[in-house]
Amino acid sequence: MAKKFITENDIRSLVQQGKKELIVDKETALTPAAKDAVHQFKIILIQKEDQPKQVPQQTSSTSYHTSPVSQTAVGGNLVVIGSDHGGFSVKEMLKKYLHDLGYKVLDVGTNSEEACDYPDYAYAVARIVAKGEAWRGIMVDGTGVASCIACNKVPGVRAAACYSEVVAQSSREHNDANVLTLGAKTLGEAAIKSIVKVWLETWFGGGRHKKRVDKISDVERKFSK
Repeated sequence: MAKKFITENDIRSLVQQGKKELIVDKETALTPAAKDAVHQFKIILIQKEDQPKQVPQQTSSTSYHTSPVSQTAVGGNLVVIGSDHGGFSVKEMLKKYLHDLGYKVLDVGTNSEEACDYPDYAYAVARIVAKGEAWRGIMVDGTGVASCIACNKVPGVRAAACYSEVVAQSSREHNDANVLTLGAKTLGEAAIKSIVKVWLETWFGGGRHKKRVDKISDVERKFSK
């Protein structure tokens, strides 16, 4: 009999249902990312013979594993991406990289290295994410800071300008960031790829972090009236 694989997305769905136990048998296998999620959310694995066991704790908090592309989140597995003229070449590189990782990509421009205004494209990315038409968004300019400011003017968007894997992981796990902004002039291709991969594969931690993100949303609502 073929093994049944439990993915990180399955664990995430379990948590969203408020469940803390998962029944498995000898034909069930967990992906590495699913094991991380089991540990993170303190899920109890119960064998069919009713012998509960915990997945061993990971030895490194900074090791990243490939997680499955989310098919159940808002926007499916669609990533909307944009850039200004300074980030155009990086955007084009990331489109192929995202496809290779298994994501669908929506490119909102710009379409050349001709000078343009970053707020136009930052707004296009942020608006699509805020409307729930894409799962996540990525915007590239010279440093990532300018687009981050612009994206965060759109209600419902939590954009983060990330310059390392640690920052990318924290922006997702602690802040539930839904738009990533990157600096084409400050990061090399290898660093950009690693940041994007970690950012897309890190789940929001919930718990005490959710309380804090909710407070951010409360502030946003006060100024949206």
